[in-house]
Amino acid sequence: MTIANFDFNSDKTFIIAELSANHNGSLDTAIESIRAIAKTGADAVKLQTYTADTLTLNCDNRYFTIDGGTLWDGKTLYELYQEAYTPWEWHEELFSIAEEVGLICFSSPFDSTAVDFLEQFDPPAYKIASFEITDIPLIEYTASKGKPVIISTGIATLENIEEALEACRRQGNNNIILLKCTSAYPAPLEEANLKTIADMVTKFQTVVGFSDHTLDMVAPVAAVALGARVIEKHFILDRNIGGPDAAFSLDVNAFSQMVQAVRDTEKLLGSVDYTISEKIEQSRQFARSLFVAQDIKKGERITTTNVRSVRPGYGAHPKYLQDMLGKRAKKNLHFGMPLNLGDVVF
Repeated sequence: MTIANFDFNSDKTFIIAELSANHNGSLDTAIESIRAIAKTGADAVKLQTYTADTLTLNCDNRYFTIDGGTLWDGKTLYELYQEAYTPWEWHEELFSIAEEVGLICFSSPFDSTAVDFLEQFDPPAYKIASFEITDIPLIEYTASKGKPVIISTGIATLENIEEALEACRRQGNNNIILLKCTSAYPAPLEEANLKTIADMVTKFQTVVGFSDHTLDMVAPVAAVALGARVIEKHFILDRNIGGPDAAFSLDVNAFSQMVQAVRDTEKLLGSVDYTISEKIEQSRQFARSLFVAQDIKKGERITTTNVRSVRPGYGAHPKYLQDMLGKRAKKNLHFGMPLNLGDVVF
């Protein structure tokens, strides 16, 4: 599977910077953010495509007022989404800027009209947000466009995940990426349950990644070490500008550090390899081997007193010591000389 020029057959992690509402209603901030994201080493920038009216009703009764111990308590859903949305008229320029700076750009559509709108930009993938995983008609319609579909599982039960996968596959779309996610903002570390990543790979036979809402970069690095092939993290130019998602977003420096930490983790993971590199081979000189520990005359027997296993590694392998004990020296052997198999009469 590929998303634009990113090949998932490689060992590289696909790093997505989620812009979300962190433009704070300013097109200039959105553009500056995309240019900054490119400098962090991320592979992609992701937008969100909705309006308050495509997501909810303009209603202030108790059903539509946020009251769940979140960062947004007291606001109505309509007020939150009205504040947070990315104006649709910005999209053309944002896609263009992303291409200019070498970033893959795509979005999360939140209804079919958003999918239709986004199609004009020929996005290389679509993202289904955690709270939309139960919207099977949306998933089917999105998957029908034939692009890879990335699905966050932040509120999903096992059954929800299976239904979302089936929805994609009914459309003949098997290019699916599941993201382990905890839909808490910010997310506590103890609720990340990153061991689930490996189980998801086995259970669902898809590419699996991690959408992170924790406060730092430890979780993404751990996720990559546990097999995540995608990391999605909220990006903000500066937390001080505030906004709905500022509290759990990484600024330029922190995001850059996270990207570098992920790339370093990729190097550390490497591949399954039992061969010895040239550099390690050179270090083997410091391994133990058999050396003459006392002068030994020709014909004298080898003992644990006159031959020892010590560093460095220029003599015979220590495994031969038991075979040599009691045997006689072929020649005079001097203290500090490596002892080789040819020096002993077997």
